[in-house]
Amino acid sequence: MSGVNFPLLSLVILLPFLGGIVTGITRDLDLAKTIALTFAILELFLTFLVLQLFDSSTNSFQLTEKISWISLLNVEYLLGVDGISVLFLPLSALLTIIAMLASWNSVNHSVRFHFALLLALQGATTGVFCALDMVLFFLFWELTLPPFFFLIGLWGIGSQRRGAAMKYTLFMLAGGVALLLAIIILSANHAIHINGDIPQDLSFSLPVLLEVPLPDDLQTLVFLLLLFGFAVKAPLVPFHTWLPTAAMEGPAHIAALLTGLKLGVYGILRFTMPLAPVAANEFSWILSVFGAATLIYGGLIAMRQTNLRRLLAYASVSHVGMVMVGIASLNMQGIQGAIFQLLNFTLIASSLMLIAGFIHHRLGSTEAIHLGGVASVAPRLAFFYFLFALASFGVPGTSGFPAELLMIIGALTSHAGLGAAALAGAILGAAYMLSFTRRAFFGPVVHQTVSKVHDLQTRELVLLSIPAFLILAFGFFPDIILNINQIASEAWLSRLSIYVP
Repeated sequence: MSGVNFPLLSLVILLPFLGGIVTGITRDLDLAKTIALTFAILELFLTFLVLQLFDSSTNSFQLTEKISWISLLNVEYLLGVDGISVLFLPLSALLTIIAMLASWNSVNHSVRFHFALLLALQGATTGVFCALDMVLFFLFWELTLPPFFFLIGLWGIGSQRRGAAMKYTLFMLAGGVALLLAIIILSANHAIHINGDIPQDLSFSLPVLLEVPLPDDLQTLVFLLLLFGFAVKAPLVPFHTWLPTAAMEGPAHIAALLTGLKLGVYGILRFTMPLAPVAANEFSWILSVFGAATLIYGGLIAMRQTNLRRLLAYASVSHVGMVMVGIASLNMQGIQGAIFQLLNFTLIASSLMLIAGFIHHRLGSTEAIHLGGVASVAPRLAFFYFLFALASFGVPGTSGFPAELLMIIGALTSHAGLGAAALAGAILGAAYMLSFTRRAFFGPVVHQTVSKVHDLQTRELVLLSIPAFLILAFGFFPDIILNINQIASEAWLSRLSIYVP
């Protein structure tokens, strides 16, 4: 691991929490929103600084910070980034800024609390990407729950928003129990492996645990526990039902965060596979089955949707299935495509959900029957929707194309059946997006409310232009992404190949 003298990652994590406190105690509402946005922009600049200092030619964890935290249990405050995690920092910071701007005028009560929660969520999310101690990771993982609970329950647009918030929280808590049990087993195994005592010789450090072999029976148990804990958050079928509910009942910018931040899939990449490599090889068929089932099921259910928000939620579920297919392929194309697609979630899926929110704000509905002819009266809104929709099913020239192509090739290389599922999922993705687009955006204007719809405002244009530019940039120059995570992906694969039974 390579570290620096200045605690940059700590600053990146703590700055949003500090901004949330300052925002919460500021009396003037307009000033509070400005302060929140200022802290979010500073956070974005700091994450770019992290990216600038990152050396993609090495696989070691970089910018590391290590301080003893709970000495009795050997829990450490241990931070670091590698090629798998570093790009998530600026993109999640950018998504937070976009969510703030999208809700700038739509939040009418408890404004300071709302923007403080957005900053707190950003801090916890950054901690998830940077934590290298399993207890510290679990702390940040659980800290993402309260912001989402309040953001969905207090500012949701549906009559069942509080039920949706509770459903999301209960699902995440159930997954958290499995994660905590797996973490304890890993730490206890370390103490046993060195013939030490518990709790004196426990270790929760990810770099240390990666070097400690697990017995086969514990490998299977740890793999299944971690997979379940992260699958709930991803979400994978059958643990997906909280996402459509939250997308329909919660505010659009929070639904954008839920669809854009795929922390569960990141957890599978970062922890599940490397910590139990023998089980990951042996049970890769489980990942394949879950991935393919999620991919096809999500696509088929999306085909039947008449509401744009619910369609996008099931489309997000389907795309998670495609990422799992890429991971299950256990080859370079599949892994790099999966990481690329996870980054695309923060740009494509979240932007589509924000556009759905803009439509709902104007018309009070996102049902297809209420939207006919929107393209003729709001061409700028329709343009951005078309661009993000095309990117979502991988049209060449957008960032969705290299990611989807890599995953399909990886799946075909791994197993013909897995490749067939990936191809079927890609076809379904195009089918449900184009079908809904035809019904909702084209044709004559039937409802008078549609004829009075205002096109995108300047603020909305700006916040959609940023992800649109990045989608095109990464689509034409995918090596910008692939070069950063190439060495880390090779090391990830080599670890699993070493432990092939």
